[in-house]
Amino acid sequence: MTDQKLDHNLIEYILTASDELNPSSSMDPQSARTAHEVVAFMDEMPGGFLIYHAEGNEEIIYANKALLRIFQCDSLKEFKQLTGNSFKGMVYCADLEEVEQSIWEQIADSQYDLDYVEYRIVRKDGEIRWVEDYGHFIKVDRIGGIFYVFLADATEKRKEKAAKEQKLQNLIEEYDKERSLINQEHLRRLEVIEGLSVNYETILYVDLDTDRILPYRLSNRTESRFSEESPIQGFLWFTSDYISTWVHPEDRDMVFRYTSPEYIRKKLSEGNTYYINYRILKDGNVQYLQLRIVNVGNKEQLSQVVMGYRRIDEEVLRDIEQKKMLESALQKANLAIIAKNTFLSNMSHDMRTPLNAIFGFTTLAKSHIPDFEAVRNYLDKIESSGRQLLDLIDKVLEIAWSETNDTHLTETACNLLDILQDVHKTILPQALEKKISFSLHAEKLSHCDVYSDPDKLRQLLIYLSNNAVKYTESGGLVDVVVTELEKLPNDYVSYQFVIRDTGIGISQEFLEHIFDPFEREKNTTFSGVPGTGLGLTIAKNITEMMGGNIEVTSMVGTGSTFTVTLRFRIQNQPQHLSGSSDNVLSRLMKKKILLVEDNAINQEIETEILQGIGFHIETAENGQVAVERLKNSDPSEYALVLMDIQMPVMDGHQAARAIRKLEDKRLAHIPIIALSADAFESDKRLSIECGMDAHLTKPIDVPLLLETMVKTIQLHFNLYGEFTE
Repeated sequence: MTDQKLDHNLIEYILTASDELNPSSSMDPQSARTAHEVVAFMDEMPGGFLIYHAEGNEEIIYANKALLRIFQCDSLKEFKQLTGNSFKGMVYCADLEEVEQSIWEQIADSQYDLDYVEYRIVRKDGEIRWVEDYGHFIKVDRIGGIFYVFLADATEKRKEKAAKEQKLQNLIEEYDKERSLINQEHLRRLEVIEGLSVNYETILYVDLDTDRILPYRLSNRTESRFSEESPIQGFLWFTSDYISTWVHPEDRDMVFRYTSPEYIRKKLSEGNTYYINYRILKDGNVQYLQLRIVNVGNKEQLSQVVMGYRRIDEEVLRDIEQKKMLESALQKANLAIIAKNTFLSNMSHDMRTPLNAIFGFTTLAKSHIPDFEAVRNYLDKIESSGRQLLDLIDKVLEIAWSETNDTHLTETACNLLDILQDVHKTILPQALEKKISFSLHAEKLSHCDVYSDPDKLRQLLIYLSNNAVKYTESGGLVDVVVTELEKLPNDYVSYQFVIRDTGIGISQEFLEHIFDPFEREKNTTFSGVPGTGLGLTIAKNITEMMGGNIEVTSMVGTGSTFTVTLRFRIQNQPQHLSGSSDNVLSRLMKKKILLVEDNAINQEIETEILQGIGFHIETAENGQVAVERLKNSDPSEYALVLMDIQMPVMDGHQAARAIRKLEDKRLAHIPIIALSADAFESDKRLSIECGMDAHLTKPIDVPLLLETMVKTIQLHFNLYGEFTE
């Protein structure tokens, strides 16, 4: 009987005894008893045994007790429920596709329809286990193709296999490590040489124990020492010969010492490499070289080294240049410290002088209260000292703005003659007091209406004119001459402003420092003239900011001449605001002005000053109160708003933004002028950006405030129409 026949008989017996076929089989009683004995035998087998359909859902026909134990099932019924009565339900879902593909590929290639697979299963308790599957595909006439399979738990076997594989892997890694260690010295040497080969012109291998030296790369200086005509006699001989031939005499002792075997071992014990910088002489010229020594051998013996030689001329020269730059920077820093100390000293002196006068005359005024004339005289002097102090503060702030780039030109339409008249009006009282003839000449200007920053230009001319008057003695002359030079492309015109005086003059030695801050010529001629030395610094900064040029010529005892050259874009259609200043002020006095100020003292002072002029003032202690008051007012009730910036609840910037967003456009367009102690250019720009029309600094300059109020109202008249009385 063949093996195939035996398989069929065995399956027939099992099928007869199972529920797969009707128990009432035509098989004779003896055969039936044999079938049940076969099933009883299969149930007692130590290994798992399974029969399932090869097609369709691959339903399970039979499973022995050993297989049920693998799945922790107590009965075939329980096993079928666990697996869904299907071979597919036995196999772990992630493995199923690969397992079935492998089975059928093996069956197709096998002469005897045999297969072997390993896969995972999930037991009743949820544990995942590995099994080995030895299968055999046969066809049974009555039910078609089936698989009968022998299964065994392979979990522990796989663990042992994995452990053996890991052990083998560890052995392989250990072998590789030992092999790497064996070649490490060679590899390190090659790596060092390869690393040095890019930048180093000479590379040598040296064994300090044997005094052996081998060349890897040679330069023109060293290649002759390794020729057949002049063979190297060892490392020590090469070192001595190289140093005596090439190294600068001043560096020879150092190079001898740092290349001795004892020193090399000592340095390499502290680190894996070190270098020496030295000089050589070639054709009488000095060149800079660096020798780097690297350990490539045993860390304990420190005998095998690689030596690399390279030119470092550029690096040394760069270091020398950097050293010079550092020395220069240090010198500048020291000068800056000196300048700072001078600044603080001068500031202390120039601030304490008017402060002393303020405190002194205040004391005198208090002691002479019944004497009206004396008190008035003391108050005038206090005011004068206060203005001197304010002028100093303004000038210091101006310097700070220019040095921090916190400067900004506001180019607007303006008239040069108006600006010159303002300068003349400002300077003339000082000149008359000193009995100096002060004249201004600008008769031949063809284009007076230009675009510029009128405040900066006015400030520039006042500083220069004031300086001329200050240093001109009684009976002298100060002339300001403005000349239109030439018309430039794109509607620009070049102008020259010459401020000439017959004053005490400036020495040639001091001319180069004339624009430095707090610099004043130290001589007896100047000793009696008050000043900070900041005005000319500011004048120069303004000139340069406006894109112009300033020059000075002078002779001691004869006088000085300052020449400023600027260019402005001319107005093709000059703009003129309507309404005289007096008319605007009189109309302003018929309406309310809203003063927004949180400081009680400032509020009292400003209110008294403005009411004394004739204005009707209402106050608000913060921005929120001001906004609410305007929102609930008649559009014609208030003429303008004077707004402080730093306030609680709502500051001036926030208030200005809120006012500009009011629904009533007549209220939203109300003129707003900032009155603030914030004096930087950035503060002024921020006020404008927030919707204000102008920004004035405290303490209040009443004439300037009135002028600004008039200009602001006139501009609003032109933009939005005149308000009704």
